[in-house]
Amino acid sequence: MDQSTIDRRGFLGTMGAAATGLALATQATAQAQDTKAGSPAPGSNPDVLTRVLPRTGERLTTLGLGTFLTFDLKPGDRRDALRQVFERYAAGGGRVVDTSPLYGSAEVSVGQFMGEYPGSGGMFLANKVWATGEYLGDESHAEESFRQSRLRTWRDTINLMQCHSITNAPVIIPLMKAWKREGFIRHVGVTHHESSAHDQLTAIVERDGVDFVQTNYSIFSRDAERRLLPAAADKGVGVLINLPLEKARLMKVVEGRPLPGFAQEFGATSWAQFFLKWVMAHPAVTSVLCGTSNPDHMSDNVQAMTGPLPDERMRARMVAHMETIPGFGTIGSMPWYPGKEKMYSGLIREAQANAARRLQ
Repeated sequence: MDQSTIDRRGFLGTMGAAATGLALATQATAQAQDTKAGSPAPGSNPDVLTRVLPRTGERLTTLGLGTFLTFDLKPGDRRDALRQVFERYAAGGGRVVDTSPLYGSAEVSVGQFMGEYPGSGGMFLANKVWATGEYLGDESHAEESFRQSRLRTWRDTINLMQCHSITNAPVIIPLMKAWKREGFIRHVGVTHHESSAHDQLTAIVERDGVDFVQTNYSIFSRDAERRLLPAAADKGVGVLINLPLEKARLMKVVEGRPLPGFAQEFGATSWAQFFLKWVMAHPAVTSVLCGTSNPDHMSDNVQAMTGPLPDERMRARMVAHMETIPGFGTIGSMPWYPGKEKMYSGLIREAQANAARRLQ
């Protein structure tokens, strides 16, 4: 790479950041499998379910911590509840954290919380690049974004960098591969949160040699099963899932409804666990990213990565049950976080409100 961008080697030599990466498992596998986590970090749950990355044998917990909107606060706002969310996730055995510069102040909070946690060296940090550059093919904005991400998260080497929402992918994916060769990141990935992007994600998985793909997938939004998840499994690509609860829309639909009795057959004691376990059970899925700003909700969520997962027949039964619940079929027309529109009022919502005012 050209020295006129940034001297990455020199920069990394000055950071003195914590070492990163999960220990490599001794067993490689051609397909991700459920397994028990070994040698847990301090405070972790040794019984959590993990999935094996086919290419490396590395194990990731089946539940990951998402940070979009939920971890975005304005400067000066108290972050006590978010710190508890992170601590309860980590204490429950969770070891995958996903963030992005696009997520307002979330990246800063993630960096601080991981830095404070004694087991942070075992955390798998997934971050992103959202950049186009000054002109076609310009890498400078991506380089600066990456530099800032390492500073904010106190990471010398980041486990996974992802091309956020396929933005500028022809430039960003080769650049991330260069970072990987040079030892600045360990895995290369690409993301999107809309089903309309699945064909494009599938093409990238099949031809571009990425290590991870992140996509939306839930008991309601099942389009990823058609081509994307099979392609990822065939290529040995890790899969991170976003929107497993459809940004609380699934929870809204079942609000006040009792959990079906058959949920006890796979250890679900809440609706959140019901929905999370359904996604986790797909054999191509590596880790399911779920965000919250409520510590009690996190305590509930972490229970989804313990105990049995539903088999194929049970997953079909779960879908059939949901199809009997009024409103399930129209979740896509509901706003994100229904009834909580004013709950997440960080930098992102402030910027969106300013933009809306300018349009009036």
